[in-house]
Amino acid sequence: MTVDLAFADGLMPAVAQDAESGTVLMLAYVSPEALERTEETGLAHYYSRSRDELWQKGKTSGNVQHVESIRVDCDGDALVYVVQQEGGACHTGHESCFYRTVDAVSEGGKSATTTTTGERVFDPEAVYD
Repeated sequence: MTVDLAFADGLMPAVAQDAESGTVLMLAYVSPEALERTEETGLAHYYSRSRDELWQKGKTSGNVQHVESIRVDCDGDALVYVVQQEGGACHTGHESCFYRTVDAVSEGGKSATTTTTGERVFDPEAVYD
């Protein structure tokens, strides 16, 4: 079966999920080129909207993602990279970018009070100097 992929403005959201635990590690965006590079190399590639460039996860930190499979949703507009994560996935040093729990949302929903639920697995200052 062939599925048409729906890239909005040239990008599509991709969730990285740990293959063993099922933990959601991060959300990033992929371009068609990032998706092709991921398939070719077996390493997760994304597109940085802030830097406006293709990037390989962990190229600087060593915390690479080995992609076991790529899943696409029913509409063809979102992906899940099922990965074996080396080290932490988050640039803050945490295993997952989702290391905070929302305790309360402000009126208007533009900010939240949170509690940190995860611990750092590496020191980001030592990696990103």
